[in-house]
Amino acid sequence: MNKNELITAIAGKAGLSKKDTEKALRAFEEVVVKELVDGGKVQLVGFGTFDVAERAAREGRNPQTGEVMPIAASRAPRFKVGKALKDAVNKK
Repeated sequence: MNKNELITAIAGKAGLSKKDTEKALRAFEEVVVKELVDGGKVQLVGFGTFDVAERAAREGRNPQTGEVMPIAASRAPRFKVGKALKDAVNKK
């Protein structure tokens, strides 16, 4: 499902216009991004948690030459799935 299909599905389920649904989805994305950039997390109980993982600086190797090269420290966004979502996906 791509973004347009998601907007259509949400609009149909919620009884909203596609334009209003797109605005709401865009606002959700912006709020999540701002919170993660500010070092926070967004927790949707039962669905999951968006947060940031800190990756320490380390040494890696160039796979072609075997040469050792530094890999800088970084921050990576991640999503940890909630129990209700996991159970729904694994329902037998």
